Order: sequence, then structure tokens, then C-alpha cells
Amino acid sequence: MYGNWRDWYGLGRWRKQRRYQLAREPLCRMCAAEGRVVAAEVVDHVRHHKGNWNEFWLGELQSLCRNCHESRKRSIERLGFDKTIGSDGLPVDPRHPVYRAGK
Repeated sequence: MYGNWRDWYGLGRWRKQRRYQLAREPLCRMCAAEGRVVAAEVVDHVRHHKGNWNEFWLGELQSLCRNCHESRKRSIERLGFDKTIGSDGLPVDPRHPVYRAGK
């Protein structure tokens, strides 16, 4: 109905939304959560829209640096949890399998 969803990123409407998001949140959200100040370059859908037109336009967005988007975010989408380990030595994501062990 709306073509290939990858083409949506080329629409003027998306470019405008991307500019707005980066102006609103100029730092990488994942880096900021770890106390690092890194400029964001990528506007990312928090939950993948899976080609759903409404989710693409209305879903929650976050600003990420290219490194977090290409590595950490992709890993989270592939595995279903974040592998990041906190300063206490435990995974930061409550969905991590270590928290399911023994249940």
C-alpha cells in the first residue's frame, strides 16, 4: 500500500521528523544512560515498526549515535535483551536470561 518501508526514510516527512527529533534530543540516549556525552546521528524507532505505516510515523523515537544504533541496538533486537553489564557486574536489562535462570 505504501511501498517498501525502507523507502519511507527517504520521504520529506521523515527528514523533517528526523531533524525535529535530533534537535529535541541531540545526544545519544544509550550513551547518556551510561553517563557519556556523545552526539546523536541516528533517529531510531524504540520498537521496530515492522513495516506498519502507523507505527513508523507514530511510534516512539530515540536519538542514538551510529555506534549504538549499529551494534548495541541491533543486538538487542536480535537477542530480545541488552547484554550490557552494569558497574555492579550484573546485566542492566531485566529481560537478560540471567534473571530467568532457575525459574
